[in-house]
Amino acid sequence: MKKILLVEDDTNLGALLQEFLTTRNYFTDWAKDGQEGWEMFLANDYDLCIFDVMMPKKDGFALAKEVRMSGKNDVPIIFLTAKSMKEDTIQGLKLGGDDYLTKPFDREVLLARIEAVLRRYEKTSAKVNGREKESIFKIGNYTFNYDLQQLSLNGEQAKLTSKESELLKLFCENLNQPIGRSFALKMIWGDDSYFNARSMDVYITKLRKHLKKDPNVQIINLHGEGFRLVVE
Repeated sequence: MKKILLVEDDTNLGALLQEFLTTRNYFTDWAKDGQEGWEMFLANDYDLCIFDVMMPKKDGFALAKEVRMSGKNDVPIIFLTAKSMKEDTIQGLKLGGDDYLTKPFDREVLLARIEAVLRRYEKTSAKVNGREKESIFKIGNYTFNYDLQQLSLNGEQAKLTSKESELLKLFCENLNQPIGRSFALKMIWGDDSYFNARSMDVYITKLRKHLKKDPNVQIINLHGEGFRLVVE
């Protein structure tokens, strides 16, 4: 049974869609605002997300941006909105949306869109699941062995700490993709407190020193958002 995260602040529509999708064999969690949706997303693994655009606390576009900055950034997203402007559709697609429905819509149309998006993601998901099981990664000219906590270059080996290894593995699993600062902290430190944030900055600096011998490898700061491991 596929698992869907539905984030919709209209209680009537939300309850209706949750019941409808459940009867169609989709296990569906329903969040009533963007913040609750983000917390559910962090706490669970979903096969697909459905976000209303206009919501309190955090709108659908902001929520989608955080999802795409997370380590779970491959999950497909369908937007629901009362808006029909071309600019809104473009913005949703630029943020990584996979489809876009304008209210009011037929539930069977939504179901067809869900099935089509999931079919497109089947091969991608298989690759992602396979990649998550890897313990040896190529980073430019470096070889990173996660199990041994070891980074190698031209026969020279550097021993990494547990936190360095966890961070580098998270970067490798999302190579050239943005990773949200808060998400990384919660995944590795358990929470995104100020103290832990400063600690992560120290480990990021250490990783940069380890990787500096290959000029094509960089850990880039994304101002106000997070980081990206780039291999040119």
